[in-house]
Amino acid sequence: MIILKLGGSALTVKDADKPTIDEVNLDRIAEEISDYNDDMVIVHGAGSYGHIYAKKYAIGEKITGKDENQFKIEGLSLTQASVQLLNYLVVNKLQEKGIPAIGFKPSSFIMTENKRIAVCDTTIVQRYVDEGFVPVLYGDAVLDLNDELKFAVISGDQLITYFARQLNADRVILSSDVDGIYTDNPKTNPDAKLIDIVTKDTKLLLTENENQADVTGGMAGKIRELLELAEYGIESLIINAEKEGNLRLAVSGEKVTGTLIK
Repeated sequence: MIILKLGGSALTVKDADKPTIDEVNLDRIAEEISDYNDDMVIVHGAGSYGHIYAKKYAIGEKITGKDENQFKIEGLSLTQASVQLLNYLVVNKLQEKGIPAIGFKPSSFIMTENKRIAVCDTTIVQRYVDEGFVPVLYGDAVLDLNDELKFAVISGDQLITYFARQLNADRVILSSDVDGIYTDNPKTNPDAKLIDIVTKDTKLLLTENENQADVTGGMAGKIRELLELAEYGIESLIINAEKEGNLRLAVSGEKVTGTLIK
């Protein structure tokens, strides 16, 4: 089984001031993975469809009063509706390419406690896989069991970690808008070097939310999740989905430029 993460930055215009799909990238990405005919679960990021609202309404930060609680209720509603729309667009495009995609709304069956998954039954997702479907999940805004938070953002990266373990995934592939993990931010430092393999002992220069409107921690958050997954013996490969052909190579098990986390 492959669990494939499609980054929000590859599917949407992430720094846009309103939710904006990258139609060209989405069409190409769906085409590149359409030849894969084994078990697969797809998780996609929220990109501009989620981060704009989650940041504006501070979803996941402590609630200090009744007025703020109502404000966050409004924000949760808007965030869920927006990311569900993105999921519909992604699923629809996958189906156009012949992939039997089924959309799953994480907030309908997942709750967190202190922003980590606490309630989640993966049985129905596994059953759809067994029947030949491709479940498609996404980063979402969910209920949190901590009464001081009440609501939280669950990232696609955390979903990957959880489902890869629960469904005994063989491979995890993450698509991003860069070739992998670098010694520094490649978008601001032209001398940054790509790191082929990252382990828990690798020294990295990372900051939270660097140059991103991303409430889930950016690349630093991804690496934490994937290193946790590696502790259970499941390796992850980060590749650049914006380079034509990369995803096709990766899902086929062929060599592709990227960073292996093990």
